[in-house]
Amino acid sequence: MMEFATIALALAALPAVLGTINLLRQPRLRDGNAPPPGMLVSILVPARNEVANIAGCLEAALASRGVAVEVVVADDGSDDGTGGIVADIAARDARVRLIGVPPLPAGWTGKVHACACLAEAARGTHLLFIDADVRLAPGAAAAMAAHAAARDIALVSGVPRQRIGSPGEALTVPMINLLMLGYLPGGGRAVSRQVGMAAACGQLILCAAAAYRAVGGHSAVRATLHDGLALARAVRAAGHRTEVVDGAPLATCRMYRGFAEAWGGFMKNAREGMATPLGLPVWTLLLAGAHLWPWALLPEWQAVLALALVFGLRAAITWRAREPWWTVPLHPLTMLVALAIQWSALARWLMGRPAGWKGRAYPATRAA
Repeated sequence: MMEFATIALALAALPAVLGTINLLRQPRLRDGNAPPPGMLVSILVPARNEVANIAGCLEAALASRGVAVEVVVADDGSDDGTGGIVADIAARDARVRLIGVPPLPAGWTGKVHACACLAEAARGTHLLFIDADVRLAPGAAAAMAAHAAARDIALVSGVPRQRIGSPGEALTVPMINLLMLGYLPGGGRAVSRQVGMAAACGQLILCAAAAYRAVGGHSAVRATLHDGLALARAVRAAGHRTEVVDGAPLATCRMYRGFAEAWGGFMKNAREGMATPLGLPVWTLLLAGAHLWPWALLPEWQAVLALALVFGLRAAITWRAREPWWTVPLHPLTMLVALAIQWSALARWLMGRPAGWKGRAYPATRAA
């Protein structure tokens, strides 16, 4: 028992050490930092049936200060009145434009295609891609553009503060920050140039327009469902710098509403992340061994210390991410759900079942 408890402690120490380093070194942008004169940030919003979100999204984007902005919305085949809401706002504010999205070409995923259309229509020196459920802070566009310009970074991203309104969301959404901060060496910072260490959150990505177009933009990652990660790796592979910053002060987002929607949303990305035949057994060992196995090894002191480390890490990340404190005691269940999603996604892949989102289905592409 003692040997197993020692292994569990080692597995728990790994994310505790990485997470502590990442939390201490993660860039935190200051509101009020001014980008260079002449900069224009194009805030780009792909929208498909977002009638409940789009007005709030645009209101927040138009409240941006510290840098000139334009807001372009791509209505991607909505049938719920999304386009009409955008058109009404555009009639009142010349900074807003609405574009249509042509039928989805073969080999593309929907959001990536809409983002590519947005980039073609954008006039800005920097392109800020956000989801329709994101609410930008007033100084976010200026702060991200200033950071990119001052440090010669081609892509800046961050995880918005996640608004969690139900137990089902609490059992899924917090894994985003835990995995990025606890298990990614460097935490996506620009200090690393390794392509495999690149990261981004598709909810909030700012790209220098020149670098974006030089690498082929979203066309270079046209088949992906994990657009943030794929775009960051493509930008880094072309020799440019990318960085993940603390996104909680920059924006808020309620990405899913309830357990079923969250399960489906994370399932669609899983096959391009952990849910591969070679990778998932390793990830299961790392995650279950650190966060779940110690419970079976109590009352060994190593198991107690392992649990103290993982709960301490989770509490620190929850504080930094500004997520609700009541989600922390649910952490073991959150880990169980995360692994269940990954194994379910792998099973679907093995059966050749397509991934899908918002009424579209995509082939079950092969992964290593």
